[in-house]
Amino acid sequence: MKIGELAQQTGLAASRIRFYERIGLLKTAERQANGYRSYPADAVLMLQLIATAQRAGFSLDELRALLPGDLSQWERGSLLDTLRRKVEDIETLQVQLAKSKAQLVELMAQIEAKPDDMSCSANARRVLSEMKLSSLASEARPTKASRNA
Repeated sequence: MKIGELAQQTGLAASRIRFYERIGLLKTAERQANGYRSYPADAVLMLQLIATAQRAGFSLDELRALLPGDLSQWERGSLLDTLRRKVEDIETLQVQLAKSKAQLVELMAQIEAKPDDMSCSANARRVLSEMKLSSLASEARPTKASRNA
């Protein structure tokens, strides 16, 4: 199949397909006598895997290490280990994002709690002071690891 057909079937731009081929994520296509690339049918599946994995947060370097040149040579155990690590990374990121969201919501609440008779600059100093006190208090709290030691 030609690159235009492959692009149409996968929804990827031809330039993206050529890029994946150039960096080794997709097998180099055979060239026809006229110079056109000719891709095998399994190139559709490989490109769909690449696109899905990128949406899941895999980097191109991770994909290069993960995806075999031939789908029949995929190592199940290695694949599962890599996917488990990615799930753990996502869970860690979710915890960090939840903390960041909570901090931002708290900051918004403190800014919105500006007394009517207080200037914006005085309110900013008040909020920053409360943030500093909150930060110092959380640093002084023992962590789970230090409590269990």
